[in-house]
Amino acid sequence: MTGGRADQEIYSTIVKHLEQLGHGVPTAHLADPGVMDLEKVVDPQEIYRRDVRWIEECDALIAEVSTPSHGVGYEIAYALGLGTPVLCCYKSGVPVSKMILGNQSKGMWISKYEDTAGALAVIDAFLQQVRIKGS
Repeated sequence: MTGGRADQEIYSTIVKHLEQLGHGVPTAHLADPGVMDLEKVVDPQEIYRRDVRWIEECDALIAEVSTPSHGVGYEIAYALGLGTPVLCCYKSGVPVSKMILGNQSKGMWISKYEDTAGALAVIDAFLQQVRIKGS
């Protein structure tokens, strides 16, 4: 979520929604407007270790992919490799990588949305369909 800061508001809304539903969001701090100042001082190896650990511990990965990001693409592939369900959601009308759109891996969900309410509805539908550990 550190790329595409123009989408910071939707990131924040998604994080708040997930937390209100009782889900843990290890990347919640990345939705904050000032995150870039904090993240630029973190060592790349530490970010890699931290992010991979989060993926390994998560029950599902939700990626807002309206803004291209090498890191998010890597995280999506890593999660799918672990068998973790992944939702890639994006704003209608935004060009998205064909590597994402063409991915038919088991556990991969791809959905576009029109507005914030639509994004939350897509996320809710995804969460209802995947089995979350402990639920």
